[in-house]
Amino acid sequence: MIAVVSALGMTAVLGGCGLTGDSGEVTLELVAADYGDSKDNSSQKYWDELVKSYEAKNPDVHVDVTVYSWSDVDREVRELVEAGKAPAMAQIGAYSDYADQDLLYRADDVLSIPVQADFVSQLAGAGQVNGVQYGMPFAASTRVLFYNKTLFAEAGVTPPTSWDDLAEAAEALKEKGVKYPYALPLGAEEAQAETMQWMLSGGGGYTDDVGTYSVDSPQNVTTFTWLRDELVAKGLTGPVAPGKLDRADAFAAFANGDVGMLNGHPSLMKTASGKGVKYGMVTTPGVDGESENTLGVTDWMTAFKKNGHQKEIGEFLDFVYSEENVVDFSREYDLLPVTTSASRTMSGAAEDEKLKPFLDELLLSELYPVGKTSWASVSADVKKRIGQAVAPGGSPKDVLAQIQLTAMRAGSGE
Repeated sequence: MIAVVSALGMTAVLGGCGLTGDSGEVTLELVAADYGDSKDNSSQKYWDELVKSYEAKNPDVHVDVTVYSWSDVDREVRELVEAGKAPAMAQIGAYSDYADQDLLYRADDVLSIPVQADFVSQLAGAGQVNGVQYGMPFAASTRVLFYNKTLFAEAGVTPPTSWDDLAEAAEALKEKGVKYPYALPLGAEEAQAETMQWMLSGGGGYTDDVGTYSVDSPQNVTTFTWLRDELVAKGLTGPVAPGKLDRADAFAAFANGDVGMLNGHPSLMKTASGKGVKYGMVTTPGVDGESENTLGVTDWMTAFKKNGHQKEIGEFLDFVYSEENVVDFSREYDLLPVTTSASRTMSGAAEDEKLKPFLDELLLSELYPVGKTSWASVSADVKKRIGQAVAPGGSPKDVLAQIQLTAMRAGSGE
């Protein structure tokens, strides 16, 4: 997940989604995730304003939006689908299971050609199952290395560009008493993200060039062996074992000035600035220099076929993905635009200067293999096991082999 989790009180979703009344009016229901960190900037507020604008121009179409926290939204949609009450649209974290069950419209069933063609290519590609796009990217994020400028100055080090640089900087930070020289969150919350970021920096990844799982590749084994021996074993990752450290706790520690450096996404900028932390951002270090690839993450818009109204769903989504609306959403929540037109606008705008490092990385990003229905099982296994790979006495080769076995079993029918 690339959003701040916000537990807000939400209304219940009504059954009978996508109904047509006697007057010929159509009601579409959309279930969406909350990207806000307070009631004042809840996604409910964003959607209410967008829908009001849309309905003013399309009086025969009504759109009812219900927003849930990221802790609840995927489960809520799953329960609706299982009860035969699928919403017309759902903006959620995954789509492939629904596509595999033939429950979704294809993107080209609902979107106009110009709108579908405007998606950033990496994101559109990740929305495909067997070459057909079902997942429509809605919000995106990449990762860069954040570092605490004050702590770096006190330790007399400069931002790292390679793994060796990172280890040397971490040593210097430790000598100055920094609590977490490098925060390595491999805890259950979001271990799959930190894992993939490190795999990519070592020339590996979850899959190979043809999309086959390669979790236990020699490159990945080398990467986690280095982490175990050069960072964790030397006490450079802080007092909490990486397998017990969640991403949210690592971000909070950075905002409190206790972390020298860590991989982060755009939301950390606001959190750190709010606590007065002076931070810098650089490309993630790789084996011999800057990493050639970075992790990209996107959340998805889906359109369910159950209740029909293909035309009305498509017209509403075309409006949602207009350049103006994509830019407004991205700016409101410090996220990256999912369309080329909005990316171009924000790349050249002074007000979006702080997002430019992430925008630059987006074109170099690789996403989770979300088009595989097996990905949910693999991700869960990574969260469960990967911390063991870097623990004292742990075997990266054995742990990665176990995850690879899970991947092969879960993906046997793909």
